[in-house]
Amino acid sequence: MLGFWTTSFQAEEQTPASNLAQLQQLLAERISQPKYASSFWGAKVVSLDTGSTLFSYNAEKLFSPASNSKLYTVALAFQRLGPDYRIKTSLYARARPNQSGTLESDLIVYGRGDPTLNARLHHDDIFEALEPLAAALTNTGTKKIQGDLIGDESFFRGPELGSGWAWDDAEYYYGAELSALTIDDNTEKVRVQPGERPGALCSVAPAKQLDFLSFSNRTETVKIGGKRTITFYRPLGYNLVYVSGQMALGDAPYTEPVPIHRPALLFISFFREALARHGITVAGKLKTLNWLDRQVEPADYASMVELGSVQSPPLTEITRDLQKASRNLDTDLLLAHVGEKSRQEQNLLGEASEELGIRTLDSFLHEAGIKRGQTVFEEGSGLSRDNLTTPEATVALLQFMSHQNSGQAYLNTLPVAGVDGTLKNRMKGTPAAGNVRAKTGSLRWARALSGYVTTAAGEHLAFSLMLNRFDDKDSSAEADLDAIAISLASFPGRSRG
Repeated sequence: MLGFWTTSFQAEEQTPASNLAQLQQLLAERISQPKYASSFWGAKVVSLDTGSTLFSYNAEKLFSPASNSKLYTVALAFQRLGPDYRIKTSLYARARPNQSGTLESDLIVYGRGDPTLNARLHHDDIFEALEPLAAALTNTGTKKIQGDLIGDESFFRGPELGSGWAWDDAEYYYGAELSALTIDDNTEKVRVQPGERPGALCSVAPAKQLDFLSFSNRTETVKIGGKRTITFYRPLGYNLVYVSGQMALGDAPYTEPVPIHRPALLFISFFREALARHGITVAGKLKTLNWLDRQVEPADYASMVELGSVQSPPLTEITRDLQKASRNLDTDLLLAHVGEKSRQEQNLLGEASEELGIRTLDSFLHEAGIKRGQTVFEEGSGLSRDNLTTPEATVALLQFMSHQNSGQAYLNTLPVAGVDGTLKNRMKGTPAAGNVRAKTGSLRWARALSGYVTTAAGEHLAFSLMLNRFDDKDSSAEADLDAIAISLASFPGRSRG
């Protein structure tokens, strides 16, 4: 499963290589340690200034890139949509409300995959996130919705899980279902705290007031000092969560995000409450419609009234949050959105949104000069174990993006060593801190680090480091990835060019 590594590594002291030959030897020794005898390393380092290759090892071999896949999806989005692009969510009805403020028809919330309608970007308040959408309706004078409140997620076509995901990924926040109506990262935070005495059930409840999940509580409170062993199990296709394990008496509450089934229904459940806070009532039911439903019950939105809409922040902001925190859901939503834009532009039929996104990615990579066969992607985030790419292709992508108008915006999306994102606690107190900007990658048996660094001599480099088939129980692979990046940042020499 995908790890979100927050371990802080103590940077080891190392003597910088004084010339290119020494640098190459230093990197070769790092990746040929005995502990990697049964593993598989790939690396490439290229000067952005001269085009020269400083180091290459298995650079044309295919690796599982894990979340380095996000480098590709974000580059695609910048090139096909543009850094200032925004994703719209619309409110549709058959007609405007009457003079008394009653909407006689259904109200349809039509999503297009905006990932930013969530509490974490709005002071931990989901209703603050929904306020602009609710205000869009109040501005029409609506006071009552006579029909149903419908969440339409049909903009995306295809399964709710990404291709190549393992079934148990859906048990964790990083494997949340995809939906064109996404809200609160398609999860619900569950709060567990010990009971009043040993032997009592722990308290299990949603962290917010809207109870979308139901629980089967199999927990136990144990004596002070006992180990916490709380686990969650949500069967696929259900919103019932089995909570098991123990917590010690007096322990602080434990909160974990649990992915939910049918997130579009969660969206309109929250939205109904947001409307109620504005005094708008819904007489009808809550309903959702996906792409399969729309095949039976098509809708012509061109003939309807768009009562209002909201737009996401620009793509620069979406992707900065996405890359720095390595958000799978946001990335796969972005790929699906690119796929649907491609469908609209080329009048394509049949294929799933994800498939069209991958086809568009393949076309983009060809334009970027990446050789056919050096990338084999199934989805956009890297959660699929079947995504494959090479260090050479990744460096070529980084080189290409560095020469685009969106190059600086692309650079700004990446975690900065020792400063933020998934590199916040790595490479602190070294020449790489505040210098290396790179995307991390972590899957079971796979680690990666690819991005940009400026050497001590002021030369700008692009690099890609990938390690597969290594059991990294103590996070020593991350330490070696960091050591290589530090060696590049410390290098006082120059490439040949």
